[in-house]
Amino acid sequence: MLHRLLPLSITLIFVSICAFAQKTDYPPAKHPNSKNWTPLFTEDLSNAIYPQGVWSFRNGEFTATEDQFLWTNKDYDNFVLDMEFKTDDGTNSGVVVHCSNLDDWIPNSIEIQIADDHNEKWANSPKSWQCGAIFGRKPATKSVVKKPGQWNRYTITCIDDMIYVILNGQQINEIDLSQYTDAKMNPDGTEAPEWLSKAPASLPTHGKIGFQGKHAGAPIYFRNIRIKEI
Repeated sequence: MLHRLLPLSITLIFVSICAFAQKTDYPPAKHPNSKNWTPLFTEDLSNAIYPQGVWSFRNGEFTATEDQFLWTNKDYDNFVLDMEFKTDDGTNSGVVVHCSNLDDWIPNSIEIQIADDHNEKWANSPKSWQCGAIFGRKPATKSVVKKPGQWNRYTITCIDDMIYVILNGQQINEIDLSQYTDAKMNPDGTEAPEWLSKAPASLPTHGKIGFQGKHAGAPIYFRNIRIKEI
């Protein structure tokens, strides 16, 4: 019997080592070469959840006419998401991960903020509301978003409880969600917005990926949205 079990044990060990080695390749230290990765959405949005007549894909760009979300049909666990976005004057948008409830997404997901930090309103807002922040939880280390009308590149890596953010070639944020055990108070002593009513540590690190549309009256544009599952 032992000689029959040995090959199985060796196989399981090999699989475990390969899985560990794959995870240790992440997060990427810089923007990856994602040209051959899987597009997150089809051009006709047939693999997306969204309200008809709001989101469109033209000239390689996704944009929306209202403050409505574009969601993946599929749920994701660990992944690297690479994309470009362009703001307008006053844009306030975001990329949402780990969403487990589309009808009540705000407390049931994590948002990586997109904002026009060059606009006075957002420049004077709390740091955890500015571009690159884990919204309401952890500010970016610096503001490197470009002025409206210019394309920015975002690479967001989600591995279990960790989220890493690279914007325009610089890693500007990382968060360990397991440390955020209080819904109201962040580990650094700052208060979270009252509508973030669940502790991040209590949320599943699994769910849909979403993109916020025309919020606060200003549009947002996305292109080259690609994903690599880990």
